[in-house]
Amino acid sequence: MEKFQFGLEPVTCHSWNKDRTQVAVSLNSHEVKIYQKKGKEYDCIHTLSEHTQRVTSIDWAPNSNRIVTSGTDRNAYVWTLNGSNVWKPTLVILRINRAATCVKWSPEENKFAVGSGARLVSVCYFEQENDWWVSKHIKKPIRSTVTCLDWHPNNILLATGSTDFKARVFSAYIKEIEDKPTATPWGKKMTFGMVMQEFGGGEGGWIHSVSFNNSGDQLAWVGHDSSINLAVAPSEMKVTKLKTTYLPFLSVMWSGPQSLLTAGHDCELLLFKVGNDGSITFLKKLGGNNKKAESKMSAMDMFRGMDKKASTAKDTGKSSVHQNSITCVTIHSGAKENVTKFTTTGIDGLMVTWDYKSLESAVAGMTI
Repeated sequence: MEKFQFGLEPVTCHSWNKDRTQVAVSLNSHEVKIYQKKGKEYDCIHTLSEHTQRVTSIDWAPNSNRIVTSGTDRNAYVWTLNGSNVWKPTLVILRINRAATCVKWSPEENKFAVGSGARLVSVCYFEQENDWWVSKHIKKPIRSTVTCLDWHPNNILLATGSTDFKARVFSAYIKEIEDKPTATPWGKKMTFGMVMQEFGGGEGGWIHSVSFNNSGDQLAWVGHDSSINLAVAPSEMKVTKLKTTYLPFLSVMWSGPQSLLTAGHDCELLLFKVGNDGSITFLKKLGGNNKKAESKMSAMDMFRGMDKKASTAKDTGKSSVHQNSITCVTIHSGAKENVTKFTTTGIDGLMVTWDYKSLESAVAGMTI
């Protein structure tokens, strides 16, 4: 693995450019910093500072080389690189009165979706006549803040998770810029805003992350009730829920045709196997440190540790690589059906690049 410490500030989110030489990072502020990789180090080469409040999400389109950001200032910006030195922002007309919480480009990069605290999703596309980005709203039946998004491979369907404990699949078909879509296992009629499927009966926890698999016939999501869930489209929308004993997950990612990676408040990576019948099985934790973090402690620190936990302060370091919650997991190399590398960032200000194939081979005697 490769580790880089951005500082003491939490890393809210990050996104890579196409050749993985640059990464856009939000350090829990109104700015987005772009870092250039030089050997094992990263140098800050650009600062994007159009937002006036905290940036909540970043997505870097690999082919068009455009960055879209969202923030608690209720705005989203599309950033375009002019020449080699200047990133030019374009304001998106979101028409929302609450914070923008998440943003994601569609696979064809001709539109993007923005979730918000206004209980809606803004699906945005470029209007050539007026030379600006406009949006259409998906509202019903969302009843609370939209926390996460993921696009189906067909560029039409959109999965969302929200704080009303439900995951949903919507049609985000924009007739102004797209051909009429063909039928999918999630449904045939796909007018804009139509609810294709809704999962969750008001029980469980807030949905923190959703993810379609590579073929788009399975949807995984994780909730604040420490559960991992899976919906399989062809088999009458069979839903599997696995309740775990770990702290809540904040991110879920497909790392192969039958494997899911999760991370969150436990500060560790957990690997799950998806069976042919749609079952979910926990395999193991990945990438732990062999040694706990050690440092020189003052007499007062040692006394406080002994007083609180009946142990020395040296024992308070975690055995995991991250020392605080993992907020974001992103594919670095490969695709959902065959991940080779991925990156994680967390509240500890650390970014870790993991060699997934090495981690995969460490799961002795298990086929994923």
